[in-house]
Amino acid sequence: MEAPVELIVGLGNPGPNYERTRHNAGADLVLELAKSLHTELKHESKFYGFTARVRINDRDVRLLTPSTFMNRSGQSIGTLAKFHQIAPENILVVHDELDLAPGIARFKKGGGHGGHNGLRDSIKSLGNSKDFARLRIGIGHPGTAAQVADYVLKKASPNDQQLIANSIDDALRHLPTAVEGQWEKAMTALHSL
Repeated sequence: MEAPVELIVGLGNPGPNYERTRHNAGADLVLELAKSLHTELKHESKFYGFTARVRINDRDVRLLTPSTFMNRSGQSIGTLAKFHQIAPENILVVHDELDLAPGIARFKKGGGHGGHNGLRDSIKSLGNSKDFARLRIGIGHPGTAAQVADYVLKKASPNDQQLIANSIDDALRHLPTAVEGQWEKAMTALHSL
């Protein structure tokens, strides 16, 4: 068995202006997870985010959505991970992914930031470690690099919103397997959908 998950982080931007935008797909998943476990994330200023402690398959797991802006996500992740002595390989970061179509979610072990500012800052805050796992929520690509900034900060079309919501549901069904550290099993199940 590989590393189990002790911390699940959902990346996004804070505040009502950014709710349900494409860039907040990661935070949306963590909020859905908390809701499904009848838990509310509470603001903890010392961790620069909203946190909760939950049980998933009899494992103690912390949830976090940073209250910093996306490009400062690492401040929140690094502070909480250091405080609770959680190693990078026991962290799962959930984020929006331009290179996947809406409706697709994929687990990934390690890797670079791929131009994602939230991942870039997370890597930096974890001592330049890229060993954390990711759950990538597809949001599609606008077509050109110049359009990306506006695209990720807007709400998706109703059809794409539904596809993204479906992929979040799919990912949540297979999340407990990943939490146990059974990455191959979780990936095979989610990636075959």
